Amino acid sequence: MARGVNKVILVGHLGADPKIKTTKNGNQLARFNLATTETSNIQGGSQQKRTEWHSIVAWGNLQGICRKYLKKGRQVYIEGSLQ
Repeated sequence: MARGVNKVILVGHLGADPKIKTTKNGNQLARFNLATTETSNIQGGSQQKRTEWHSIVAWGNLQGICRKYLKKGRQVYIEGSLQ
């Protein structure tokens, strides 16, 4: 039986500072939006940009790192799985 791969790597810019939340169980998480922009060449030599927004959730120790280092506009590298 073949196994699937669920891995994503994103490099983009934060749209806002992360929001820190606490669940009913006391677990903390950081939520933030990440913009990725793809540039392609179109006829006539001009470029076209397409931006996609991704909702990111970081749990556990990662939320503390997000709180400390991530700020609006900062470029970040995100690696994780899609859910």
